Amino acid sequence: MKYSVLVVDDDKLVNEFLVETLKRSGYNCHAVFSGEEALAIFNQQEFDIVLADLKMKELDGITLLKNIKRISPETVYIIMTAYGSVETAVKAIKLGAYDFLLKPVLPETIEHILNRVTEMLKLKSENEIMRKDLAHKFQNIIGKSKTMREVFDLIQSIAKARSTVMITGASGTGKELVARAIHYTSNRKEGPFIKLNCAALPENLVEAELFGYEKGAFTDAKKTNRGRFELADGGTLLLDEISEMPLNLQSKLLRVIQEREFERIGSSATIAVDVRIVATSNRNLKEHIAQGNFREDLFYRLNVIPIRLCPLNERKEDIPLLVKHFINKFNQENSKNISGVDQRAMNLLMKYHWPGNVRELENLIERAVVTAKENILTEDDFPVELALGPAGDNLAGLKIPMKLEEGNKYLILKTLEKFNGNKTKAAEVLGITTRTIRNKLAEYDFTDK
Repeated sequence: MKYSVLVVDDDKLVNEFLVETLKRSGYNCHAVFSGEEALAIFNQQEFDIVLADLKMKELDGITLLKNIKRISPETVYIIMTAYGSVETAVKAIKLGAYDFLLKPVLPETIEHILNRVTEMLKLKSENEIMRKDLAHKFQNIIGKSKTMREVFDLIQSIAKARSTVMITGASGTGKELVARAIHYTSNRKEGPFIKLNCAALPENLVEAELFGYEKGAFTDAKKTNRGRFELADGGTLLLDEISEMPLNLQSKLLRVIQEREFERIGSSATIAVDVRIVATSNRNLKEHIAQGNFREDLFYRLNVIPIRLCPLNERKEDIPLLVKHFINKFNQENSKNISGVDQRAMNLLMKYHWPGNVRELENLIERAVVTAKENILTEDDFPVELALGPAGDNLAGLKIPMKLEEGNKYLILKTLEKFNGNKTKAAEVLGITTRTIRNKLAEYDFTDK
């Protein structure tokens, strides 16, 4: 890549010398004779590097530096002067200059410093490409918690491996997103990413979907059909909810993993494939094995690299990031302009136990964004059930034996506490009227609540 350099010096001989030196070193070079000319051309065309004199009429090198950094903060700016001082050099560096050179500048000095600059620019470019690449791969996996950072690190560390991966976690924790990230971070990213949901197909169709079939292999086989293993050749096959795979097919899957070959239904021809398998499960597979529903040898073949995704209530520090991500997502999808959530609503989201994990949070944010009347989400934009927490929380203060009226009193007061004294919401959840709550509070001598 050729880097572009703008030379700014009101001395014609210096200008010619610099242009000749830079072109000989392989740079695209443009020269001007004043700060005004430099600023005019920079407003039309950006340069990677600016090499400018300090002392120029009207628009000097320091003023030009300020203007160029305002237009393009990433541009590398180098100042040259025959009237150098420590104070001027410090000022230039503080304003964003890369270096400060004293004239006369030797060709080897120019070449040396620009070599350093181009190495820095290359590194920045590579890092930016890597950052954008990783952002694309992990675009929907949001988190800064320790457990999520460990997942990100593991995904990158296994990128070049062919080993099978087992992703476990409750429904809604993002298992498929992690599987996709594994594929698109790997050296198979140019290959296909094929998915089979083992729980979504009838038992008699799973084998045909996995291995394919020949024309006439069974009554409805009107033509030869390639299975998911063939389609995934050179890429990744995601076996979603592997625990639901029929027991009789598990031995066939084990053989394919071991031998890397299989036969279509109705054919004796062996087909070799190069496929990386990623499996997911929301079940405890060891319990499934103990119950005789899953092969132990298949489990160990799949569980070479285990990844566990913890439930959202174990990584609540990620909730603000997720909320921001989903608000941005649904703003774009629904032409909305929600700026965020207020503190009370965020407190509500942070306290909730999230049985449906990230998927539940996503659904609630989508509904809130779509139905919100203001540009910031409040408690009123979320269902009242969020404030109640797990069902067991409502019974935590009940003691047996307890009279019915005492239990009613506890439940009313506890519900009001959950809703920060909001009688309307408490009444809605309890299935009674607001007047009933007021009457009961008066009876309990809590008329100020």
